[in-house]
Amino acid sequence: MSDLLVDEKLWFRRYRPSPTASARLVCLPHAGGSAPFFLPVASALGPGVDVVAVQYPGRQDRRSERALTDVAALAERIGDLLLRQPPLPVTFFGHSLGATVGFETIRRLEAAGHPVTHLFASGRRAPSAHRDEAVHLRDDDGIVAEVRGLGGTASSILDDQELMRAALPALRADYTAAETYRCPPEVTISCPVTVLTGDADPHTTSSEARAWERHTSGACEVRTYSGGHFFVTTRANEITALLRHHFAASESKPPVLDRHP
Repeated sequence: MSDLLVDEKLWFRRYRPSPTASARLVCLPHAGGSAPFFLPVASALGPGVDVVAVQYPGRQDRRSERALTDVAALAERIGDLLLRQPPLPVTFFGHSLGATVGFETIRRLEAAGHPVTHLFASGRRAPSAHRDEAVHLRDDDGIVAEVRGLGGTASSILDDQELMRAALPALRADYTAAETYRCPPEVTISCPVTVLTGDADPHTTSSEARAWERHTSGACEVRTYSGGHFFVTTRANEITALLRHHFAASESKPPVLDRHP
């Protein structure tokens, strides 16, 4: 097995492989998240969409690898592997940290001459809307308290000391990547952006969500849902319906992500 194929299998998880797909959805998880978070999306979109859930290093079956602490490093690796995939029109869906990683990956793909169809930026303020946060500098209990407060992880997991010991290095690395990321306000991508935000999300205000419009030369729409940071789970049916509509509307000649020559 080639090194490239090994890397693809490590980074890209296809829970419903679809050789007849006419479009691709790249799903990027939140801090501490993993590829199976997007299993319901893969199940819901059916054979028409190649759903690729990204598995960052340092968690689950990749726990023996060092987790990356830099958004740029994640984007470079993901972008390089995407360029080597069979060509299909590509849409990104990133939640929280994943939205930032998606934005940076798209910057790299567009700079290489490979346009992207759309970015769904979920649960994350605009790239230049910086806050002075330092969760990654807290002790272990402080990081667990932050995750508990966001409500996206079951108490049974957070209370399991063995599980949390295994998860904390990746959590700390992800928070480091998210909190040390900086983006100048003039940096843009070309593809349209749909911003998804929760009306009670403590990490994204409505103005911080709207600020995404500064970072695309394409259209920008903000959709607000009831819920906190993990509204994507409580409003999953609505978001899945939105994705279905997107792919149905994108069938007429969307941009294609080509292979490298």
